[in-house]
Order: sequence, then structure tokens, then C-alpha cells
Amino acid sequence: MDPTRLPLRDVHLPPSPPWWPPAPGWWWLGAIVLLVLVAWLGRAAWRRARRRRWLRWFDAESAAGTAPQQLAAVSAMLRRAARRRRPGSELLEGEPWLRFLDGQQGTEFSAGAGRLLLDGGFRAELDPDAFAAARRLARRRFIELMEGRR
Repeated sequence: MDPTRLPLRDVHLPPSPPWWPPAPGWWWLGAIVLLVLVAWLGRAAWRRARRRRWLRWFDAESAAGTAPQQLAAVSAMLRRAARRRRPGSELLEGEPWLRFLDGQQGTEFSAGAGRLLLDGGFRAELDPDAFAAARRLARRRFIELMEGRR
């Protein structure tokens, strides 16, 4: 038999599968990714709302009275936050208290504007710039302590 005259046809491949709808595994993967994203966004929104609530509380508590009274309120709120972070730390006094507030980095409290927390509540008058710097520093540390960082 002559090979050019054989009744053979070329091999035909079946058509490729369509890209839509995807296989069930892709639906599962998409659902899992979507759930993780929603959970992450929900947690971020919850943390942001909690942080705002703490800042509103801090600002409300530390805005009443004279500057020394405000500084005493700031100190009391820092002690509450410290108790939440590490029970017993609110009992520290003087330099150990300032070192605790410094955390693991910096010396903003023990050698900076935060030293005003030691005796600022007992002074008759406070320097407005020093008070504002100590309040800003205390506000930042308050949030760190409440969030459980450092």
C-alpha cells in the first residue's frame, strides 16, 4: 500500500476549556481571600474606633481645670494605662516610673519633657510650652500602653 494514499486523518485536539466559569477550587479560593480581607478590614476599623474612643477620653479627662490639675489628670490616666499593660507598674514612683514610661527606646520621660510629670501637678504655675510638650508625649505613650505596645 502506498502511504500517501492511506485514509488517515491528522490528530485533532479537543477545544480548550472556557475561562469562565472557573473551576470550583477558584471559587473557594476567592471566598477565602474575601473572608480574610473582610476580617482584616473589620479588625482595623474596630482598632481605629477603639483608639479614637481612648483619645476622646484622654482629651476630655485632661482638659478640665488649671494646667497643674490637667497634668495630674494626665498622670493618673497614664497610671491606669500602665496598670492595664503590666499590673503593678502603676505603683512605681519617681525615676523608676519615668523609666517605665520611657519604654524600650528613648528617654523622653526620664530626661526630656516628661520629667514634668514628677512634680508638675504640685506647682502653682507651669510653662505653657513645657506643659504642651509633656501632654503630647503623655498622649502618645497613653495610646501605646492602651494598645499593649512596648
